[in-house]
Order: sequence, then structure tokens, then C-alpha cells
Amino acid sequence: MEFERVLDAVTGFLDRQGVPSALIGGLAMAAYGLPRTTLDLDFVVPGDAQDALVEFLEGMGYGTLHRSSGYSNHVHSDPGLGRVDVVYVRGETSRELFTQRRWIAGPGGREQAVPRPEHLAAMKAFAMKNDPSRTFREMEDIRFLMTLPGVNRDEIRSYFLKHGLGNRYAEIEKTL
Repeated sequence: MEFERVLDAVTGFLDRQGVPSALIGGLAMAAYGLPRTTLDLDFVVPGDAQDALVEFLEGMGYGTLHRSSGYSNHVHSDPGLGRVDVVYVRGETSRELFTQRRWIAGPGGREQAVPRPEHLAAMKAFAMKNDPSRTFREMEDIRFLMTLPGVNRDEIRSYFLKHGLGNRYAEIEKTL
């Protein structure tokens, strides 16, 4: 996948629309210092941008694999354009996430917005709740995020508790 090409296209569209965005997933983890193989681009955007973003992606030739109020997944027949997954957030979550995002070097050294580590951990805890098969991969990422300087572990714990995953948080904390 040509990450820079797709990143430029999607963020360029969102910027022109005045829509904030942030990278999540493997590229956000790499920006924080945990490189791993990833084959797609993952974004978070405000929920009210969903219709326009899906229309834009479909106009680029992406097929929509799944669409719900909180997620959409898109794949292109051109391997260079690959797969784009989007998480849609609303309300206070959206306001907090986008006003507190950070700018870190992403693909090609380009500055890219990423959520605070605590917000990434919250999304990962939510993913674990919704898809238990992701638990161990997400826990590894969260453990890494919890070791970053200045991270608020109490805030991360609160997200785990909110999703009924306090025991999983305790498992991570024991390894630190």
C-alpha cells in the first residue's frame, strides 16, 4: 500500500472540508515508537463527516465493505490504494479527542495528527470489548502506551472499567 499517497488524499479531502482527523491503528502506534507491520490506514473522524468521507472514498474507487454509525471499512482493487478503515466519534468524545490530538512524524516523516496515548488506549479497550479475539494484540499495544512518559494511567484504567475490563487492566499493570 502506498501509505503516503492515500494519507495525502484522505487528509487533503478532510482538510478542505474543515474536518479534523487523526491516524489510529498501526501507524499511530509506530508514530509513538512501536513499529509493526500494517497493511491499512486507520483514521478517526467526527461522525458528522461520515457521509462525505464515504462518498469521497467511493469516488476514488474504494468499495465499502461495512458501514455503521461508528465504523466504515473500504478496500480498493488497486493494491497501491489498499484498505482504509474509519472510526467515527461524536459528542464530548469527538471534542476531547480532536482538541487534544498531537502532531507526530508519520509516513515519510510528515507531521500527522494522532490521538493522545490515553485516547488510543480507550479505543483499544473498546475494540477488545466488541471483539475479544483482539484482546492480546490490543493489550500489548496498551501496555506500550502505558510506558510512555507522562501517560495518565488512571485515565486509561477508567476506560477499562467503563467497558467492564478492569481485570484486563490489572493484567497489564502487573507487567509494568
